[in-house]
Amino acid sequence: MKLTGKKVLQIVSDDFEDLELWYPVLRLREEGAIVELAGEEADKTYVGKYGVPVVSDLAFKDVSIEEYDALLVPGGWSPDKLRRYDEVLHMVKTMDEKQKPIGQICHAGWVLISADILRGRKVTSTPGIKHDMMNAGATWVDEAVVVDGHIISSRRPPDLPDYMRVFIEEMGKM
Repeated sequence: MKLTGKKVLQIVSDDFEDLELWYPVLRLREEGAIVELAGEEADKTYVGKYGVPVVSDLAFKDVSIEEYDALLVPGGWSPDKLRRYDEVLHMVKTMDEKQKPIGQICHAGWVLISADILRGRKVTSTPGIKHDMMNAGATWVDEAVVVDGHIISSRRPPDLPDYMRVFIEEMGKM
């Protein structure tokens, strides 16, 4: 249990990629981390692209991001919604300023783009947003997982084992 005592926030809205939300949550809990989920509303059921539900623990407005050791952003279509919330952008910017791990996979890069934290960073994502990432000032590479400082990025569900192995390693260094 490498992450006992660590606290991670996973943000959520409808149309998240089911595996990209649940696999990290379960792996981190297996390693002893406390994982909480925040959505626009607390205690609301959000539904993934393939129908798998999740219930939020907190509303964005009630998150004290300073309490968390890491932040996860799932992929799917939810990042296009998540990036519209000022509270979400504040969370991402705060974690970036404090150099705490930020995990992003697939389309989650859209949230980091909107938070304006990718300039000069090396990242990956689903190839579908490659040019969005590059236009935000990032160097995009086609690799299963990329670490640039505290930002850990990955492409898509088949990369989840590599992504989480590296994310857990990076959190363990804290």
